[in-house]
Amino acid sequence: MRIDIISAVPEIFDSFLHTSIIKNAQEKGVVQIFVHNLHKYSSDKFGHIDDTPYGGGSGMVIRCEPVFRCIEELKSQREYDEVIYLTADGEFYNQSIANELSLKRNLIFLCGHYKGVDQRIRDALVTREISIGDFILTGGELPAMLVIDSIVRLVPGVLGDPQAIFEDSFQDGLLEPPIYTKPADFRGMKVPDVLLSGNHKEIATWRYEQSLKKTAERRPDLLNQ
Repeated sequence: MRIDIISAVPEIFDSFLHTSIIKNAQEKGVVQIFVHNLHKYSSDKFGHIDDTPYGGGSGMVIRCEPVFRCIEELKSQREYDEVIYLTADGEFYNQSIANELSLKRNLIFLCGHYKGVDQRIRDALVTREISIGDFILTGGELPAMLVIDSIVRLVPGVLGDPQAIFEDSFQDGLLEPPIYTKPADFRGMKVPDVLLSGNHKEIATWRYEQSLKKTAERRPDLLNQ
């Protein structure tokens, strides 16, 4: 998988790309991630990429020229499955979308900044718009990291234990059950006996019942779906 990120503040991705699962995925050669500085595609020598909105109003808007230049250059080199714009008014992101995107080959993530991007960018270039929640951030960089992290860990060959993916919350429409590790008794707080029994059928039943209980308490909307 190849991922291209377009950002007005590319330096924010430095730590993200060089730690944990994202770093390992790149070192294994399973995933390639490239960050493109939008200012380098500006039409003026000062690297300006934004301007005031037509019709008045507060804030600044990312102009068409630099975004079109960057995406058209990338598309001239390869085909892309999706051009994803991170925006508060996009479709609400969930595990089902993560699963879908993890099967793609080439993805572009466009990070909004300032007030947002010119609508013509969204109309002509963007194929999918994603929101991570009903709140506003400074830019699309943090949402892009969140989405990319959730996708990359699903790509075959990234995680050491592929089975772990299928035990995550939301993969089966339920929240994950409680999990425990050694010691079996810590300060009087004991691991449930069933998990120490060795009876895999009873353990599976217990975990399913706990998942149902937690989901009903915390996310009853998932059960309604």
